[in-house]
This record gives sequence, structure tokens and C-alpha cells, in this order.
Amino acid sequence: MAKQSSINKNNRRIKLSDKLFKKRSELKKIVMDKKIPLEERFKAQQKLSKLPRNSAKNRVMNRCQITGRPHGVYRKLKISRIALRQLGLQGKIPGLVKSSW
Repeated sequence: MAKQSSINKNNRRIKLSDKLFKKRSELKKIVMDKKIPLEERFKAQQKLSKLPRNSAKNRVMNRCQITGRPHGVYRKLKISRIALRQLGLQGKIPGLVKSSW
């Protein structure tokens, strides 16, 4: 089990990035548009840099929803490889069978 503080920190980042996603994307469009005058683009860049760092989507870590493990997480399932194996062995995932040869 991961530290509760790191799980909570990641949850805060997810909420903040969802909250400010629209504002960040609008400012990024202004900054990247070459047709807009340089002064306006510069002001948009300054506003973007004043937003909290944790509101960026790439600061969010993929973590297991069950254990909070940061590595070996399947993106589709949002579960780590270890938690997936345990659930499969308990028979809680239909169609998943431990292979042996």
C-alpha cells in the first residue's frame, strides 16, 4: 500500500487539473496562435505561468485505484498488475485465469 499522503496529493492534482483544464487550454491556444499579436500572446503566457503547477495534466500520476501503487498500472483498468493478479486468483474478474505450463 502506498503512502496515504502521496495518494491524497495525486487526488488533489486530479481535481485541480480537471477544474482548470478549460482555462489552461484556452490560454495555450492563444499562446500557440501565430496570428495573434506578440503582446497578447505574451500576456496569455504570463497568465498561464501564474496558474498552479499542479493544474497541469502531465503532473498527474497513474496510480492503482486499489493499492495506490504508482508503477505497473494498466491504464484501461486503472489497477496495478499485482492487484489484478490477486483479483483474478480470487475469481472476481470473469474470464481471467492464471496460466501455467
